Amino acid sequence: MGVIIRQSLKATIFNYVGAFIGFLTTFFVLTKYVEPEIIGLTKVMYEVAALIAAFAQLGTSASAMRFFPYFKNPDNNHNGFFFYLMLMPAVGSVVFVSLFWLCRRYVIDFFIQKSALLVEYYNWVIPLAVFLTFWIVLETFSNVLLKIVVPKFIREVGLRVMLLALYLLYAFHWLSLDALIAGYVLCYGLVMVFTLLYVSSITPLSFKHNTSFFDKGLLKKISGYTLFLLIGALGSSITGQLDIFMVSSQMGLEFTGIYTIAFYMATVIEMPSRSITAIASPIAASALKEGKFEEANQLYKKVSLHQLIAGSVFFLLIWINIDNIFAIIPNGEVYGSAKWVVFFIAMSKLLGMTLGFGDTLISFSRYYYWRLYFTFFITALTILCNYWLIPIFGMTGAAMATLLTYILTYSAQQWIVMKKIKGNPYSLGILKHIGLFLFLLGMNAILPHCFDNVFLDIVYRTCCIGFLWLFLNYRLHISEEMNLLLKKYLKFLK
Repeated sequence: MGVIIRQSLKATIFNYVGAFIGFLTTFFVLTKYVEPEIIGLTKVMYEVAALIAAFAQLGTSASAMRFFPYFKNPDNNHNGFFFYLMLMPAVGSVVFVSLFWLCRRYVIDFFIQKSALLVEYYNWVIPLAVFLTFWIVLETFSNVLLKIVVPKFIREVGLRVMLLALYLLYAFHWLSLDALIAGYVLCYGLVMVFTLLYVSSITPLSFKHNTSFFDKGLLKKISGYTLFLLIGALGSSITGQLDIFMVSSQMGLEFTGIYTIAFYMATVIEMPSRSITAIASPIAASALKEGKFEEANQLYKKVSLHQLIAGSVFFLLIWINIDNIFAIIPNGEVYGSAKWVVFFIAMSKLLGMTLGFGDTLISFSRYYYWRLYFTFFITALTILCNYWLIPIFGMTGAAMATLLTYILTYSAQQWIVMKKIKGNPYSLGILKHIGLFLFLLGMNAILPHCFDNVFLDIVYRTCCIGFLWLFLNYRLHISEEMNLLLKKYLKFLK
């Protein structure tokens, strides 16, 4: 775990620096200067492009994680690994961008009634999708080399700074809406280029390849795995983005913008998982390749526990101050209508952080094909839940549908992990922390209201709940690693 902790801690610092920039951008620039309809427009453009990118990768990101140990050889540029890494998304981009263009009329029909503005900027989705495709693949290459810090800086800090500058230029009327959309797409193009330059600095990049390296067995494994991932991408991608599509098509871009602000607030809690999962995934792939299931299972337990701890504390800090947050941000009375969207999306993310590494284990094991057995069922369930709940509860219904889908998805996934890989994330530490989490939610509900000033109330509630969280985590010995860190800092303070 030493490499995981060092790399993930460094990357997490950038995650939270980026989160702070994103916080300023989202809650004090977007909410004040950018109309909810424009926020919704950029969000839907991104999600549509991300959906295309998920297919266009042709499973490259996950297959790279799994099969890099077979190619790994620094002396000969990893047996042409970079060539194949670029070839697959290049082919996928041509195929799926073409399909997106051919399906133009159907996509427009889906959005035209409530989100007509998206139709005007339809063509900008294509370059955005291409940039996202290659950016993600290049990030994956850096991850398999166990170098996640600089790509995290580019993603979490570099991109956010560029977007903040872009929105400020729009806010002061130095950019038109057309220029804003062009600049938005260009920002993603730049981060793709920066990631490519970094990867080229840590390892020689060459398109030279040796086809003789592929024996029939390895080629069959990679082809079969990639095919399953491509089909599986349909379910996982649509499930993760369908709420945005459904809100925009049924309620309009203005409500999508409000939903986006609440969604962003909730997703802050999952930032630690991005670093931990990125650095732990290659180690899990190597362990499963060598048949070390117990090692992979112990990694699963540690990753799940520490992601639950990290995610739950941020969940608590957000939820205990949720009314104060909406009272502070500009136009908070508008965005406050999405309060319960924050709760349900945050619960979904917390569940995903705790159990999500199980999906990584399935992907890297010989049982990866099991993902397909429930992928289409989950996709159909997501669509039905959104169609059922959005007309009743509006934006909150979309968030409730997401949580319901997460519960069923991870229940099915965990059954596969336990049945096939003999692994589970459950430990006494997780049970203790779930109990602590529920206890602190209850404590917040009965905590007396002592201050009318929202800033003083934030400090008061955060200090009370935060101190209880630290003290009880330490006394209950939930995590040995966390206790060691606390002892270290207490010793330093003394």
